[in-house]
Amino acid sequence: MNFLDAVTIGDVTELGSHTFTAEAIKRFAGAYDPQPFHLDEDAAAAGLFGALTASGWHTTAVMMKLIAAAGSAGKADCARLGPSPGFDDLRWLRPVFAGDTLTYRAIVTGKRESRSRPGWGVASRRFEAHNAAGEKVMDVTVYDLVNLQSKID
Repeated sequence: MNFLDAVTIGDVTELGSHTFTAEAIKRFAGAYDPQPFHLDEDAAAAGLFGALTASGWHTTAVMMKLIAAAGSAGKADCARLGPSPGFDDLRWLRPVFAGDTLTYRAIVTGKRESRSRPGWGVASRRFEAHNAAGEKVMDVTVYDLVNLQSKID
């Protein structure tokens, strides 16, 4: 059986949690998203969210770190899925504040043989991040290439 045959739609992989500190929010924003509400408490307090918030790109980068860690730990799908040709529908639904802990998970949403790459399949997963109150703060659909020649026991 190849790996795509073993992918089960609806399977959930818990990826872990991450706490966003004010220092990390500012460090990431200073390097990659230098907007005042990510860099300065006073500017953030006067802004739309009323407090320092993590960049959406920061929350997404943490997701990628947890995906890589899950893969190296051999967790379910994450260990066997291949490179990604892209993603759809990245949404940042709620602000992430300094001190918030997000929990990330992946849900298999689809699988098919590739139309453009013979011998390959595509698996899709919906990644979600939830805060401690259980509110979804981010989600994205990611596509992974799967080599149909790869066999699993």
